[in-house]
Amino acid sequence: MTDVACEVDFNLKLLEVLKKLASIANAQSARFKFKWEEYLNPINDKPSLIRKIPQPINEERFCSSADYRIEILKIIENALVDGYYLIKNLVSTLYNQYFNNSALLQQDFITKDQITLKYLVAKEILGNLIQYNKMDPDTVPLKYNIIARNYLIIKLQGINLEEIMDNLKKLNRVVSKEDLIKAMEEIQEDGLLNIEKKDDTLFYTLKEPLKLSEEGEYNYNLKLRALVEFPTQFYRSFYNIRELNVTPSNEMKYKDFLMQVLSKAAIQGFPSTHYVIKHLIIYYEKLKEMEQV
Repeated sequence: MTDVACEVDFNLKLLEVLKKLASIANAQSARFKFKWEEYLNPINDKPSLIRKIPQPINEERFCSSADYRIEILKIIENALVDGYYLIKNLVSTLYNQYFNNSALLQQDFITKDQITLKYLVAKEILGNLIQYNKMDPDTVPLKYNIIARNYLIIKLQGINLEEIMDNLKKLNRVVSKEDLIKAMEEIQEDGLLNIEKKDDTLFYTLKEPLKLSEEGEYNYNLKLRALVEFPTQFYRSFYNIRELNVTPSNEMKYKDFLMQVLSKAAIQGFPSTHYVIKHLIIYYEKLKEMEQV
């Protein structure tokens, strides 16, 4: 196969992936906006959304024009960043506004459910998206992040301070022993933990599972669940370009550079997906420069 044919073949594969990302971004951003306006608009009427990606992407132009290819890749790169900030803005709105004694929270949930809900939401978003949590370790207050990261082990067997500190370090969150003890005491005051000393080490077990009242569960399912579950569903579908984890043909220009870039596509998530798209822009700009020499 000639280098031109190989390039066309790869461009078509890339085009299909970009079409998929554009479809997910446009559909999911519209769905998210609708769910947000249904419930959180009184608190924040300007949610972060993903800019609309023009569709359909023109296949003929994409394969024949480096400028058009670069243009589309740059739009997709911006959309990837938008998706990250969509999640960050949701988390920030929930913990800095909604959970901060908002009228909306108080009208829909009794006091005990309000406490439980803050931990449940952290567990759902941060517990499921460890990679996102590492990129944004500070938006959610420490005590909720602790439960999000350690709930299962606390529930099954209990945990000590050192183990919690080690888990937080994996999230790029370095906490002093004093601040951690204080946070654990706050969680105990919220009714979730038992604290005891074992061999001069503080040990924590679950006192009460995270469970809403019957009315709280109903209101959560009706009004908040779709928004809380959105980040996990969206992140796992949008930041997934494993189809590009291919070995480029020997005939392709800058094969080694391209192979290094595409190898990152094997890893799901924002950092790797953004890296691949950003460096594919660089790749096509290099090809364009070479053609102009």
